[in-house]
Amino acid sequence: MPPMTDHADPLAPRLLTCDVLFTGMGGAQSPGGVVVVGGTVAATGDPAALRASYPHAREEAVGGVIAPPPVNAHTHLDMSRYEFTALPYFRWIPEVVVPQREKRSVEAALHGADTLRDLGTGGVGDIVYMHAPEVMDALLAREDLSGVLYYEALGTFPDRADDIFRTIRERLERWRRLERPGGPRVGLSPHTPHTVSHRLMRLLCEYAAGEGLPIQIHVAEHPAEHDLYTRGGGPIWDNRLAPFYPDTFAEVIGREPEPGLTPVRYLDELGVLNAKPTLIHMVNVTPDDIARVARAGSAVVTCPRSNHHLECGVFPWAAFAAAGVEIALGTDSVASGGSLDVREDVAFARTLYPTLDPRVIVRAAVKGGHRVLGSRAPFIRRGEAWNEAYLWR
Repeated sequence: MPPMTDHADPLAPRLLTCDVLFTGMGGAQSPGGVVVVGGTVAATGDPAALRASYPHAREEAVGGVIAPPPVNAHTHLDMSRYEFTALPYFRWIPEVVVPQREKRSVEAALHGADTLRDLGTGGVGDIVYMHAPEVMDALLAREDLSGVLYYEALGTFPDRADDIFRTIRERLERWRRLERPGGPRVGLSPHTPHTVSHRLMRLLCEYAAGEGLPIQIHVAEHPAEHDLYTRGGGPIWDNRLAPFYPDTFAEVIGREPEPGLTPVRYLDELGVLNAKPTLIHMVNVTPDDIARVARAGSAVVTCPRSNHHLECGVFPWAAFAAAGVEIALGTDSVASGGSLDVREDVAFARTLYPTLDPRVIVRAAVKGGHRVLGSRAPFIRRGEAWNEAYLWR
């Protein structure tokens, strides 16, 4: 019988080399390599050093990225049956979101969860639509889903805040009793600073902070938000559904709009940033906004493809990173992002930020996402089991 070749020997060392390696610890490196022996990680590091230490290893240039599965830190799974359409923000809502609203359902959310499972996603931060609370029950029951399910809150009339808060709190307390070790956690998402009254925003965030609930808020997504906070008008106010808003924007935020007021400054002065919410989008911000977020210790999630497709602008990644703000990535909904595969956002971000070190982007997709969700990435290190899902293809 002829001797067994390396290709047939399951214990023969493999040296997998890549453009970017992130082991889940520290920073990423480029290029990188992983030595695998018998399904176990034997070593990681610079390919040249690994070749010297393991001269008999069969080298495989896998290219791309080796890292733990990326986290999709911001989604709307109940919109997973929507058709993707790239349109300017103020056309996308009436032409895509509203006409397809009957597609928002438990079935759509479960389909989205199946997609995340099949993609091998490392965790999810999902927004559960306020008017479909049954989605929360369905997703909490999933044994193949991890991360945080943020129940959405909406309500622009301050005099209705107490009743809305009471209902939301009762639902959250019931759902928290359904949490399981290793399963998704329950969180809270006051939708945006301009769709949640100042009183409701304060009630929700003070409650969440006291209970240790994670929070996500959409903030500074579109440049038109500037007009709202500086003069109480503009395209967002002009396109509002009037029955769902009071007569003036000042009633929503409990103060008069003024030059220099931004959504971030408003939340900070309202005391909301004390709860350390994760802020989604954060595209149209000022240097002062970034400084406030950094002082508060809040993380941000950027959705590069969604922001591009809706023509919202470009997230100032380098400025946030320079300020020490934790950054994660999300796809947003299928309707605006195009898919639930956050690897595609990583790839798009690498073209969107040609001067940004790709190692920073990969780290954000893994470690940044886990920090947002309060979880921990698996480590690729000596003695740990090797997983082919670590090859981002």
